[in-house]
Amino acid sequence: MNRVIPAEELKLSRKARARRDWQKNWQIYLLFLPLAAYFIIFNYIPMVGILVAFEKFSPTLGFFKSPWVGWENFRVLFTGNEFLIALRNTCCMAVLNLVLGFLPPVLLAILFSECHWKPYRRTAQIISYMPNFVSAVVVCALVVEFFGMSGAITKILTALGAEEQNWLANTKIPVFWLIYAFIGIWMNMGFGSVMYTSMISNVSGDLKEAAQLDGANRWQVIRYVVVPALVPLCMMNLTLSVGTMFMAGWDKVLLLYMPKTYDVSDVLYTYTYRMAFGKSVNFGLSTASGLFQSVIGTILLVVSNKLNKKLTNYGLF
Repeated sequence: MNRVIPAEELKLSRKARARRDWQKNWQIYLLFLPLAAYFIIFNYIPMVGILVAFEKFSPTLGFFKSPWVGWENFRVLFTGNEFLIALRNTCCMAVLNLVLGFLPPVLLAILFSECHWKPYRRTAQIISYMPNFVSAVVVCALVVEFFGMSGAITKILTALGAEEQNWLANTKIPVFWLIYAFIGIWMNMGFGSVMYTSMISNVSGDLKEAAQLDGANRWQVIRYVVVPALVPLCMMNLTLSVGTMFMAGWDKVLLLYMPKTYDVSDVLYTYTYRMAFGKSVNFGLSTASGLFQSVIGTILLVVSNKLNKKLTNYGLF
């Protein structure tokens, strides 16, 4: 018959295990302390600011003395004249970015892994990483030049039969969405391939050699050895991408859009920016918009993770 362990004894044993773990791994815990302090100071303590979403916030009164307005900021946000248009653009641009931008880093990493001439591979990798470190202001300035009426890309498209125009001023769907998506691909593709390249380098050479001895060609080795090794990482990145896709970046949109293209380019961030920091500053409205997008992002993250675990047995948590 199994002996029932008293709660006091179990509690003591847990303390003893924790003490032994600390004695064995105290260096690791000390290394973790700065990171924990960073997240507590800059991520968790500022969450008190969520109160602003339910207040008519005044900097002079602070978080706890500003007038409480309940859901009024959310009502103003959701009943705005352009809210549905901004919500549509945000969702469509987010889905387009996810669909078009997810595979290029994976494909680029596979191409790098199949290039065996190291000088060329390293040079190509460095060149592909560089756009990630270019300021969004510089990138958008280049896009304005290239897609303007006399821009290089406009000239190429005109030569291919398209109408000569300023493509950033085009109000047809999905012109602006595609331009925004391709900017994201160009900026993030090289840097996003780093993790996949590292994962491919850890694939056992014995597996590749065994496949080649069995008669597999290069394409078959990639399909049956390399790709299955990338699946767990791909699922993790897909889950994270789905969780953050609703919060479409506003910086490049703010730099590229114009009143003429609000109907196809306005996203929730820029919509809130104009409402909250226009004629009068409304901190409560901007906080309500950020909280709304964070809640939607969390829901998408949880749902995506559950679907991935159900379909592929891989999950982030």
